[in-house]
Amino acid sequence: MLLNTLQFNIHGSYPLVVLHGLFGSQDNWRSHALTWAQDRRVITMDLRNHGMSAHDPLMDYATMANDVCQSLDKLGLQKVDLLGHSMGGKVAMQLAINDPQRIRSLLVADIAPVAYEPRHQAILAGLNSISLVTLKSRKHGLDLLMAYEPDARVCQFLLKSLYKNQIGKFVLRYNLTAIQENYQAISAAPISSVTSAALTGAPAYTGPTLVLKGADSPYILPQHKAAFDAVLPNTQLNVMADCGHWLHAEKPELFSRLVSRFLDNLV
Repeated sequence: MLLNTLQFNIHGSYPLVVLHGLFGSQDNWRSHALTWAQDRRVITMDLRNHGMSAHDPLMDYATMANDVCQSLDKLGLQKVDLLGHSMGGKVAMQLAINDPQRIRSLLVADIAPVAYEPRHQAILAGLNSISLVTLKSRKHGLDLLMAYEPDARVCQFLLKSLYKNQIGKFVLRYNLTAIQENYQAISAAPISSVTSAALTGAPAYTGPTLVLKGADSPYILPQHKAAFDAVLPNTQLNVMADCGHWLHAEKPELFSRLVSRFLDNLV
């Protein structure tokens, strides 16, 4: 049974809640959190089946958004700014649609409110090729994974969650089994029938929304505009040049500055 609240750390004074993407953790946002915490309170969270949060067989956007809500309740936070990258962006959109009065503003990093075709097959195969029982070292794991995913940066990111437990055995912090079993739900839109939302009257979040896209990323495409218009009609799109899906890691200073400027300009 999943615990009611996620693991979290709090930095600074004003509530900006930050949600990581698939295979990530709140640790990915440490440097950004310290930057933003100079001006506001920042809360970075590990979503379920990631980081230090509990593992559970269920993993869909309604459930993950509810996890975040329960954590906000525990913290006594009635209204927050909410930032999510990739899968975390879909969780953020789901929460904003479900509970709009709780979200002062929404910030979405390089993801659209649509269903995606499977795109992690090679990564999942590579991770499954690693036997944690016989793994000799992190370098050994990297070599095995790169046979499936040639981008060393991606492989290093995926293995950030590899660690040795108290008895010296390698373990992954994310729940690979749950991710695989729920992959269709993770690939889905944050609400059902989002592509026909304008016709079906699907709920929308009308608060101020900043969408940051990596210019070289395929995750946000021109054909996704209708979905944004339907469920996030008050969206400002900012395209970051010379970076891809991990725009916050590739251009950290620019990313931090764009987020701060958006929040500073809120009325």
